[in-house]
Amino acid sequence: MGSMRYPLSENFLRYFDVYYAASPEHLAQVYAIRYRVYCEEFSYEPAEAFPDRQEFDEFDANSLHALVYHKSSGRPAGCVRLVTTTGEGGGDLLPFEKNCAGSLDQEYIDGLGLERQKVCEISRLAVDSEFRRRSGEQVTRYGEVEGLDCSQQERRTFSLIAVTCFLAATALTDISGRTNVFAMMEPFLPRLLQRSGIDFKRVGRDIDYHGMRAPYFVTTQTTLETMRPDLKELYTEVYHRIHAGYRG
Repeated sequence: MGSMRYPLSENFLRYFDVYYAASPEHLAQVYAIRYRVYCEEFSYEPAEAFPDRQEFDEFDANSLHALVYHKSSGRPAGCVRLVTTTGEGGGDLLPFEKNCAGSLDQEYIDGLGLERQKVCEISRLAVDSEFRRRSGEQVTRYGEVEGLDCSQQERRTFSLIAVTCFLAATALTDISGRTNVFAMMEPFLPRLLQRSGIDFKRVGRDIDYHGMRAPYFVTTQTTLETMRPDLKELYTEVYHRIHAGYRG
């Protein structure tokens, strides 16, 4: 039987689970995925800087993390983090402000009049290469968006790992009240999310930082209002799982 027997949420969650990653064990798995993707596979960060094979930076201590887990193999499949503002009045810079300031349309961003304590950045979204369709590996580290026509039911769900990571990050924005959301994204990811009904606003120019990227902005409210109905069902399930583990 085809996957149409099952709602999208049920189909994906038959094979994967989603966790709020706060324990040392879960965080080690997050950093290990990032090492394999960012250091070994794409050389975005120097592998020699992380002899323990765990990629992390100064923003991780002030981040909320989520982890997608493959049930049958027991392997972590994807991860994402939500970086929160710190410092007096939330004034410390977020990663995109520190590393990509020259690409930002600062006048437009200032005009949004955002409350700094409600600003955050989704970053370090990564899917382990073992869970990417071969055709998609030539396109993006997030895998191929057109995966639902694959004949093998479980492998079809692999194309949803990146979107589910984003849903987990969205759940963290909702739970933590950090509802003004920025992200530096490669061209493929906004298109993937747009097909899911999630439409980020571009707020700057392309910049070569861990590959060509551009800054984007969306609010949690807009994301939830425009999300495709079947994705909203999956989001609800992801939200419950993230909320159950959240200790913010």
